[in-house]
Parts: sequence; structure tokens; C-alpha cells
Amino acid sequence: MRLSRRAFLKDIGLTAAAISTLSIDGCRATAGRADKGGQKPNIIYILADDLGYGDLGCFGQKKIKTPNLDRMAAEGLRLTQHYAGSTVCAPSRCCLMTGKHTGHCTVRGNVDFLIEPDELTVAKALKQAGYSTACIGKWGIGHPTPPVGPQSPHDNGFDHFFGYLSMWHAHNYYPDFLWKDGRKVPLRNVVRHPKKHYKPGQESLVGLASEKVEYSHDLFSQAALEYIEQQDGPFFLYIPYTIPHANNEASLYNEHGMEVPDYGIYADEDWPEPEKGKAAMISRLDGDVGRILAKLKQLGIDDNTLVIFSSDNGPHKEGGISPDFFDSNGPLRGTKRALYEGGIRVPTIARWPGKVAAGGDCDHISAFWDVLPTFAELAGAPEPQGIDGISFAPALLGRPQRKHEYLYWEFHEGGSSKQAIRMGDFKAVRLAPSQPVELYNLTTDIGEDNNIAAKHPDIAAKATEIIEKSRNGADIWPLKDGTKKKPA
Repeated sequence: MRLSRRAFLKDIGLTAAAISTLSIDGCRATAGRADKGGQKPNIIYILADDLGYGDLGCFGQKKIKTPNLDRMAAEGLRLTQHYAGSTVCAPSRCCLMTGKHTGHCTVRGNVDFLIEPDELTVAKALKQAGYSTACIGKWGIGHPTPPVGPQSPHDNGFDHFFGYLSMWHAHNYYPDFLWKDGRKVPLRNVVRHPKKHYKPGQESLVGLASEKVEYSHDLFSQAALEYIEQQDGPFFLYIPYTIPHANNEASLYNEHGMEVPDYGIYADEDWPEPEKGKAAMISRLDGDVGRILAKLKQLGIDDNTLVIFSSDNGPHKEGGISPDFFDSNGPLRGTKRALYEGGIRVPTIARWPGKVAAGGDCDHISAFWDVLPTFAELAGAPEPQGIDGISFAPALLGRPQRKHEYLYWEFHEGGSSKQAIRMGDFKAVRLAPSQPVELYNLTTDIGEDNNIAAKHPDIAAKATEIIEKSRNGADIWPLKDGTKKKPA
């Protein structure tokens, strides 16, 4: 049985006084407010890759140990109804950066499309507001042409970049090189490259290391700590880690894809090897989040730094693992590549001592496209125009929060274009353009087990109307209907 939220907070040592909160628009928050003296907050956004809603202790995980993220939740705010931009990485990250959902953004699948050069991004908005900006980890929005392509992190507002440009390259945790500010940085790993995955200009982007020396995740964590130490003004640090994504090429060499230097505290567990690897990866990520939070305290900037942790989509079933083993999607239906809740609702935590509640819960319905206006508001930047996002800064700070009429997603893999919306308590999913919507009341059916479309035809019709009007770009992203029979 899962602990209640209050029982969980007491279990990890939070006092009754700290648990006491007030409720504003579904968000429990202290009465804290942003610094009225005009000091701009530092902002750190940490993004896991394929981490499920149920993979953290503070979201119900029982086997994998995540004490630092659990402490972060106890010292901050759980966003319990926060959604990824998509159900796979490239479009999800595009939504995060541009403030647009997948009915309007340019990257709507794991393909070669890129962010438009004149697009406003989170980093551009914050850079214009006087921030130093850095991206350390997996860029992964399509496959920008190296070394500094027209849609690279640098072209999208980041002063500094260290990591993988291509999402394919990021499969390998022991690459033979990484990119740093426009130059290729050789690593000591020796990589075998399967020729069947070669692509012109990207021959060394996939594979498995035969000599594993430098683990990319560890390099990112160290680089992030060094970047924080070097700052003397407001900064935005985006850390898109690759954990716990799988190395999908490892199977070509008869190895599982959950690459990690060691299994740590899970080495002696009677679990399948890939599951030990996944657990060790998540606990390694947790430890590095703890190191980052400790660094903020050491430098005396803890109370002027907002840290948000999230994941780019739901849990995967790749690299030899099953999401059921750790109950990675918790009470939710579906996993990565599904538009049911398990594919897009992600574990999200916000921490900002003295400003964001300690031990609070927020059920405000929000999504990745809300991050751009949120950070712009907190940084004192102009309000972005022409986007789909709504700032959730008020929810973070305990103020009345404007709500979305609806959230929209579309996804084009698997032969048919799938679409979904969240409107209030209701969730509608359409598995193909020719199919009727499925309708669920998430308040009473968070697992999306009971399709109530036939009982509520008026709500189903409204959902269908919203789905039909919520997209453009039909010439680039036409809706596919694999269920329609072709004329004889």
C-alpha cells in the first residue's frame, strides 16, 4: 500500500509545521512570494529521459531508492498533473523549448525536423533578460548538422553547450566523443558502430563501446557543477540527462541496453540484469541531483534558485526491461509512445526555498509548453506571444492561477496519427482520424479503464471538435489513418 502524501512527508522527517499548507487553485503552497527587490532567480531545469511517473519514491516507487529527489519533493512542490510535450523525446523537447504543443510546433516526431531559426525559445527569452545560459546533456531535437548547425543549442539561445547533439548519438552512454561549444571532444571510449545504422555524416553516432572508460552522465554532472560554480549573475542551466533511456544498439551485440558503470546497491538483488541496471541508473541520477542541490547551498544561492525536475515522457520498454517490473507508470495506463496518461504524465518537482511550498502538492494541469512563459515571468522577460503555454509561476508561488481550457497532443508513429486532449477532469484519446474518441474521467478513473464516451456524447463531441481545431501544418505533418481500408 502506498503511503499517503502526509504520511510520506512524516516518514522522511518533515515536521508537522512544515507540512501545514494553504490551498490555492488546487496547489498547496506557503504564502511565499518572489523577491520584491527585483533580484532575478537562477533557474535550473533537470530533465530525465524516459523516467516514469512511478519511478521515484515520492511518487510511489517502492524498490528503487531516490532519497535526494524525495527530499527535494519534501522541501518543494510536487506537480502531480504536469505533462510532457509528447510521448517521445524530440517533439517533447521542442515543446519544452518553444512553448508550443505538438499541433503547432515544428518537431512532432523523432525525425530530422528542427526548430525554426527565428523561433523564440526558453534560452533566448532568458538570455535577452540578462541570463547566462547553458545546456549540458542531450539536446536531441532532431539531428542538427554538427558542429554548430543552424538549429543547434547555440543558435537557440544557449551560451554554452556540452553533450550530444543527435538523439541517436545519445543512445550510447560511453560515446567516443561529445560536442562542446562547437568542437568535437574525443573521449577514451572505443565504440563499435553497426553499419546497418550508418547515415551520411553521422557514421559515429550510434553503437556500443567495447572499451567503457568515461560514462557520459558522470561527465554531465561534473560539468553542471563546474558551470554553477563559475556564475556571478543570474543563470539558466538546462540539464537534459539521458538516464534511464536505453542504448537501443546494445542488443546488436547481445548486451542489454541499461548501461551503467555498476549496479551499486542493487548488485545482489535477485532481479534480471537489465532491471538492476535501470535501478542503478535512476539512483545514480538521484545522487547527482543531490550533489547539485548541495552545491547551491554551499555557494549560498540556494534560496535564490528555482530547481525543477521532470521527465521527457513515460517509461520505455526497451533495453531488455519491462516497465511493469518496478511499476514504473504507477496507477497510469500506457508507456512511452502512448498518449494515455502513462506515456505523457511525468513526475515533476519544483524547489525554491522560501518561495515554493515545502512539502506541497499542486494539481494544476500544466505541460511542457508552459515552461517558457513561466520562466519568462520569473525572469522579468517580456511575455512570449504566439505560443500555447500559460505561466504556472502563480501556482509555484501560491497565487491564483489561470487555467488551460485544454491541453493537446498528437503523435504520428505506428501507422496512424494519434491525438489526445485534457480538458478539466476529462481526457479524450483518438487512436486514428477515422476513429471515435475514447473518453475518460481522470478524477474517478486515473487508469483510463472505463471509456465513457457513449454515456457522455456531448462531452465526446466537444472533445472531437477541439481535436479538429487544434493543429496546423497539415502539409508537413498530415494525419495518417492506418485503419482506413484502401479502395479496391
